[in-house]
Amino acid sequence: MKILMIGDVVGELGRRTLRDYLAQCVQIYTPDMVIVNGENAANNGRGMNRSIAQEFFSLGVHCITLGNHAWGQPEIFDFIDREQRIVRPANYPSDSPGNGYTILSTPAGKVAVVNLMGRALMSTLDCPFVKIDAVLQKIPTSAFVFVDMHAETTSEKQAMGWYLDGRASAVIGTHTHVQTGDARILSKGTGFLTDVGMVGPYDGILGMKREAVIRRYVTQLPVRFEVATGRSQLNAVYLELDRQTKMTKKIKTIRIDDEHPLMG
Repeated sequence: MKILMIGDVVGELGRRTLRDYLAQCVQIYTPDMVIVNGENAANNGRGMNRSIAQEFFSLGVHCITLGNHAWGQPEIFDFIDREQRIVRPANYPSDSPGNGYTILSTPAGKVAVVNLMGRALMSTLDCPFVKIDAVLQKIPTSAFVFVDMHAETTSEKQAMGWYLDGRASAVIGTHTHVQTGDARILSKGTGFLTDVGMVGPYDGILGMKREAVIRRYVTQLPVRFEVATGRSQLNAVYLELDRQTKMTKKIKTIRIDDEHPLMG
């Protein structure tokens, strides 16, 4: 089983970058499943609408994960309940729209994709550790288990990785938009990366126009953030999973920008 996980797609530039590079990534890595975090994909960097989801699926994406901006576009409420290929954090309140996990079939087997959100420096949600235990009880042992841990702090993401070591095929962090250098296979076989990074503006700050972000820090006043323009980047991670053990055999980070062209 081969999985390609694409980091948080930010704004129109992020979507254009995904269009530019996804087909080449698929040609090189031939993944059985492509997962994309789309919670920043709208033009203003908050949420995702129906047309964006349809575009991602048309590009060959199999599953879209979300995060703290899941409800950033009101249109999401019109279709998330009916779209099994989109998952929002499972530890949102139980009556929230949509699903916290999904099980999708591929030629190489079934993959359960679970979305979780951290609580440190973020919203007060149900405990992601308690929630994932409940979710795992519902997933057949024959399925690979891929977890998108959408969290602010590296410690909470690493804690989830070790908590699920040997129980999940992979735990990949999202949200902080900077790819970390700790891709590894934990002691019981779970593939782990603290943060996969982002897709979109290369010269902004976490995808936003840097002038506004700097002004916020300097003045401590409310500032409206806008998605940056200019050069772009794509960050992703590629995993190979063992069909028998359901654990990770190989994990490799991918970074594409002007200084790091796409290579096989």
